[in-house]
Amino acid sequence: MFVSHDGNGDQLRARPMSAHAHRDEDAIYFLTDLRAHKDDEIEINENVCLCFGDNGSYKYVSVTGTANLLDDRDRVAELWSQAARAFWESKDDPNIRVLKVRPALAEFWDSPGKIVTSVKMAAAAITGSRPDLGSNRKVLL
Repeated sequence: MFVSHDGNGDQLRARPMSAHAHRDEDAIYFLTDLRAHKDDEIEINENVCLCFGDNGSYKYVSVTGTANLLDDRDRVAELWSQAARAFWESKDDPNIRVLKVRPALAEFWDSPGKIVTSVKMAAAAITGSRPDLGSNRKVLL
């Protein structure tokens, strides 16, 4: 999920988007439409959050950083995929922009799974102890 501040800065707005991580550039890229509200929101407040989850393995990641819009046709061509055709007819559509996120902080959670977590929660409720629900780490980037 891609999370940004609304135009007033009062509310957070989340939407699913396809991320393209480029570790060598310390950046995460997205294709976006010039006519989209999130682009206006980012112009007002560049602070964003990206959330990724794998419910099957109970692993979750949250990345905070700053975003900016690029009119980079070479990058559009590089990021173009069949999935992008759901939004634009071709990579040459003049409304396509690149959204670049520079991560600043990442936080991840690794949980032991639903059944183990449920058992640990029940045991903690009975004993009054705090359950060990897996690991959580923060990483400054």
